[in-house]
Amino acid sequence: MQALQLDAINQPAVVRDVPTPTPAAGEILVKLHAAALNHRDVFIQQGKYAGIQLPCTLGADGAGEVAAHGENVPAEAPAVGTQVLINPGLRWGDNPRAQAKDFVVLGMPDPGTFAEYITLPARYIRPMPAHLTFEQAAALPLAGLTAYRAAFTRAQMQAGERVLVTGVGGGVALLAAQFCTARGAEVWVTSSSEEKLARAQTLGAKGGISYNAENWVKTLVQQAGGPFDVIIDSAGGDAFNSLLDAAAPGGRIVFFGGTLGNIPQLPPAKVFWKQLSLLGSTMGTEQDFEDMLQLVAEKSIIPVVDEVFPLAEGEAALRRLDAGAQFGKVVLKIV
Repeated sequence: MQALQLDAINQPAVVRDVPTPTPAAGEILVKLHAAALNHRDVFIQQGKYAGIQLPCTLGADGAGEVAAHGENVPAEAPAVGTQVLINPGLRWGDNPRAQAKDFVVLGMPDPGTFAEYITLPARYIRPMPAHLTFEQAAALPLAGLTAYRAAFTRAQMQAGERVLVTGVGGGVALLAAQFCTARGAEVWVTSSSEEKLARAQTLGAKGGISYNAENWVKTLVQQAGGPFDVIIDSAGGDAFNSLLDAAAPGGRIVFFGGTLGNIPQLPPAKVFWKQLSLLGSTMGTEQDFEDMLQLVAEKSIIPVVDEVFPLAEGEAALRRLDAGAQFGKVVLKIV
């Protein structure tokens, strides 16, 4: 089979022939039709990720169909021919509050989804929501799981609340906005791009503002009719303190990334006087994944696909994501 592999840091990913895997006991062989990129793939390529082991087949997100079962696959597992997607969070553990020490994300060191076939334990292979294409389904798992846990498991968002999602345009932020809208929240967004702000409104956001605008917090709070009960962020950095001002008393700020770096000089009084909750979140449990899929199916939510590349152009797809101009997920079409 063909796979997109990374041999060394700061080198282009290359497509090559590798052995097709055989499912072991309890495993399922999936013939992949589409795989989505995540910034994690770019960070691994740039050497900005912990515990890098190379060479590796990149890719955490994938959708396809069941090609074969290994021995002793549970009877309730998806049958051969079933259209499926993959839960990329492996070995979470028994504590729903936090992942175990041996938790990993698919695609390094474990062989990932940028390949024609993959084998995984049956528990991580789930039926695709019927309303999605393979490309749309591939765009869902990692971003959808991360967004769902941040919004609902951690921030406990409720219908009728006012929600702010920062940096809309990325896959997690977009799905967080879509999920919260579907659950009855009033969602507002930020971006540096007026085009992305406008496109977010076509997906249900009430409005938004550029985070480069002067006094953007004051302006946005006025537009929204008040501060925000829930704020979902992945940037951190110097801009994080502005979120303290945007939060309503008793509000919850949940963040799942730190693309702008560490948060400097966090003023304690703004946190304790406003009774704010600062919540970290990443990926999610198998139950989070099941609940996320149920929400997507019930509300017919469609992940936004930015651009589709053939597997042979995987390096170009990585550069598209690295440029940061995407709106939604960059996807590889495999077979």
